[in-house]
Amino acid sequence: MNRFLYSFIVWFSIPIALLKIIVKDSRHPSWKVKVRNQLGLVKKISGKVIWIHSVSVGEFNASKSLVDLLFVHYPSHKIVISTTTMTGSLAVKNHYKSKVTHCFFPFDSELIIKSFLKKINPEICILIETEIWPNLINQLKIKNVPVALINARLSEKSFHKYQRFSSKLISESLKNLSLICSQNIFSSERLVSLGANEEKLSTTGSLKFDSNESIDNELNNTLRQMIGERKVVVFASTRDGEEKLIIDSYLKFKESLKPLLVIVPRHPERFDIAFNIARDAGLKVKRKSIDSKCSEDTDILIGDSMGEMMGYYSISDIAFIGGSLSDNGGQNMLEAASLSKPIIFGPSTYNFEEVSKQLLDNDASIEVANADELMRTITELLTNDLRRQELGANARKFFDDNQGAVNKTLNLIKPLLKP
Repeated sequence: MNRFLYSFIVWFSIPIALLKIIVKDSRHPSWKVKVRNQLGLVKKISGKVIWIHSVSVGEFNASKSLVDLLFVHYPSHKIVISTTTMTGSLAVKNHYKSKVTHCFFPFDSELIIKSFLKKINPEICILIETEIWPNLINQLKIKNVPVALINARLSEKSFHKYQRFSSKLISESLKNLSLICSQNIFSSERLVSLGANEEKLSTTGSLKFDSNESIDNELNNTLRQMIGERKVVVFASTRDGEEKLIIDSYLKFKESLKPLLVIVPRHPERFDIAFNIARDAGLKVKRKSIDSKCSEDTDILIGDSMGEMMGYYSISDIAFIGGSLSDNGGQNMLEAASLSKPIIFGPSTYNFEEVSKQLLDNDASIEVANADELMRTITELLTNDLRRQELGANARKFFDDNQGAVNKTLNLIKPLLKP
């Protein structure tokens, strides 16, 4: 695929994307802003601008340690953070308030991109993780604006997809990048194979190791009051289909499992779905947003709140990482590791392939093949305090030993930015 064909496809997919926004996001008060921004209609920003794009909450959380350093080193610059999702926009606004300007990421059409860039006029564009947008990168190249792809990762699945369908287009885009900071050697090798310039690429590690997420004491106290003195197993960031797998297996092990199960779906539109699955299975289920306290016979608490995952981890005795029982590649394991929690995940971890392997190699996590093995493992760990403490301590040590990516990344970005 060349860029002309790609642009043609993008242009004709815009009406579908707009319809999706109306269907999915129209209940949100910012949905009209999202439509305008994605069509390139944003308020003009004057002065020196650093533009950072993070798709959603996970990418934004990973970037926060770098954003904080950019405030320190570039106090005269304005920082614009764009997201694609509503949850990402809420995370940005809740965390930084008016310290940054938020907007939604524009459609990757040349006409729209030109309008967007004219309004924000960035001095640099920093893309987080796997955000390779051919028309955006091309237009920034024409305008002589440096583009950095940082915390870059490329799973084997995505690598083969790019190779098969758009190798020429991706190769051209990667060559136009000013800097690539990769999370791991696997991603670095794949990016080079797709056309990235080795001289512009550095393996700096994951920014997620430098996360400065703090625990909200008020939230922690609220959760403690809700759960009482019971042991807690958190099923974090579960994806479509996983809640049913977990609940069906729990029913088989219910007599030997006495903890409170806290299920926190990855996406807010699935809060009701998860609740209904548990209720329809005949279980006693409550919601964090509605109920004040779980009784001794409550089986499941649905974590139906956004931006509070660290709070859920903080009150857990065991953390299962979602997206790994279904074929979604897993979610971030390092938040649980930073809190010294014993970590369990399923077989699908391609989004975190090196982190998951290193956690296993350092005896800091357990991989299970399916939901029944997950429940058996949870049952065993809940009766073995020493083993849980050992896994948690190893996870924290692994987290500490791999910090430093944020400083490496900043030092590589500095030559691209004027003071």
